[in-house]
Amino acid sequence: MSMNLRSRHDRLLRKQAAQMFEKGFGYGVTAKRLGVSAETVREWQKMYRVIGRSGLLAMGIEHTKYDYETKIAAARAVVDGGMSKPEAMVHFGIASATPLKQWCRLYRQGGAQALKPKPKGRPKGSARAVPPTREEELEERVRKLEAQVAYLKKSIALKAHRRSQTGTKP
Repeated sequence: MSMNLRSRHDRLLRKQAAQMFEKGFGYGVTAKRLGVSAETVREWQKMYRVIGRSGLLAMGIEHTKYDYETKIAAARAVVDGGMSKPEAMVHFGIASATPLKQWCRLYRQGGAQALKPKPKGRPKGSARAVPPTREEELEERVRKLEAQVAYLKKSIALKAHRRSQTGTKP
């Protein structure tokens, strides 16, 4: 196994699989000979057909980021244009079917706007940069105490009203 934690199977295994695909072996035979699950080898075979040997060997090394225009064009081509996902992957240079599936789902749900990049991290202004002054602290405390007094007054008035309806004394 490789030292790269993002990749489950090392480059050598994928290289052997690519060699077997070039010789014409299917994913079932390749999986048995390499001792890897058939599902994994089938995905490798799909990637091999779409992005070639170099793409298969580069899998798991680097996370590719795609720009907004590529995402929109690929999603439109698949959803609106009727292009198959493998064709779109070849045409737009997308290395994996997973992001394309996600883009198509988002495009169907919210259109092109859903694929716009979202800002990362905590929004600016959410944390107070300067600690409050003594005057601001006191003003806040006064507001809390006034709210507490108003609550207690309402509670007392409600109890007095209930007593007057039942005719009981405090």
